[in-house]
Amino acid sequence: MSATRERRQTVGPAKDRRHYITAGLASMIGTTIEWYDFFIYGTAAALVFNKIFFPNIDPIVGTLAAFGTYSVGFVARPLGGLVFGHFGDRVGRKSMLLISLFLMGVPTILIGLTPSYESIGYWAAVLLVTFRFMQGLAVGGEWGGAVLMAVEHAPEGKKGLFGSLPQAGVAPGLILSSLAMGAVSQLPEEVLLSWGWRLPFLASVLLLAVGWYIRAKVQESPEFAAQSKNDAAPAATVLRDFKKPVLLSLVACISEKTWFYTVATFSLTYAVGTLHLSRDVILNGITWGAAITFLTIPLFGHLGDKLGRRQVFVAGALGICVFAPLFFDLLSHSTATAVNIAMVIAFGTVYAAMYAQEASLFASQFPAEVRYTGISLAVQIGGAIGGGTAPLVATYLLSLGGGEPKLIVYYLTVLGVIAAVCGMAMRAHGEEPAAGRYAAQSTSAS
Repeated sequence: MSATRERRQTVGPAKDRRHYITAGLASMIGTTIEWYDFFIYGTAAALVFNKIFFPNIDPIVGTLAAFGTYSVGFVARPLGGLVFGHFGDRVGRKSMLLISLFLMGVPTILIGLTPSYESIGYWAAVLLVTFRFMQGLAVGGEWGGAVLMAVEHAPEGKKGLFGSLPQAGVAPGLILSSLAMGAVSQLPEEVLLSWGWRLPFLASVLLLAVGWYIRAKVQESPEFAAQSKNDAAPAATVLRDFKKPVLLSLVACISEKTWFYTVATFSLTYAVGTLHLSRDVILNGITWGAAITFLTIPLFGHLGDKLGRRQVFVAGALGICVFAPLFFDLLSHSTATAVNIAMVIAFGTVYAAMYAQEASLFASQFPAEVRYTGISLAVQIGGAIGGGTAPLVATYLLSLGGGEPKLIVYYLTVLGVIAAVCGMAMRAHGEEPAAGRYAAQSTSAS
């Protein structure tokens, strides 16, 4: 295939204010829908899947097995990032977003239709793992496209704010999933385990239709449209010329993902199983925390534009070190007020400060030609390591600590320090991307 470089198309219309606002909001709404699908599985895994799909084994082992199927989604995410990143850098951001939305919605609906262990035995778990793997592929491919559509459409000086909008979509996705599972958890136990748990998964058919309609209306990214075509494989270029930014972004991401999934998923099991809190109390706390995050993520994105993205990211990473022991101490008070405060601070401050910066900060480490692949590999591998293992590691450390969370606190603190070091080592706003074949012709996303 010829290596002749050519311009794709003009990008003037994309600079219109209407287009970048539409792109930012569409990215946020689409991300909300996809994260609802992803989170509803984690919530169900923490509360009911051990009884539905692994009923004949020890309760603790059953919980670990349920979280094991949950982790399969994280294993698939790097593969999704690699595949979607390749075509996102070669074909376009928009088409990958539409495909990833479909790939997320359909398996979610199918999970809601999966027979229980009592009906088909361990084949139920096999189907569950298959559908979860497909969800992981979708999330792995979706994130890079969503944040780049927002960042690359955004005007100069506001890339941090607009890059935080799809990140903010995590909050309503988490809220919707918590509300959905909270609603069905009000059903009698027998009804919940029989068919009630399926309703939040089947509701995804409506969300899929809405998401597809919204994303189909967004124009292609102007930076992708303006770049020169090249036949080189994006992944090969990234791994050859951009090893340092990939590694820094990956390791920094591990801490954020571990913190988030420890708070959002493991704390459910810990609060209900160890502290004997009701499901309603912990789900309501997560809902309040996510609601605040919907406001604070754009706020921290704006602060990143004003104060520096590295600085705000590092502050959030160090916040893990400070707040981790207080988080578990507040949960141990076993009151709704203490749980709500713990979740609001954990999500709305510590997590929001880090997560709001990732889209624009990580994207600024790579030129447009390989940006989708670069950030997808870094974030999805980091997510697989951090988020995919967080509930399993926390459950093991809790057992090792005799039911006390002190070892979990030490683990989170070490990861927070490492993330802070990586954040400071990244290139700052206004600097050129790391030297590589395309560095000289790249358009910075910072």
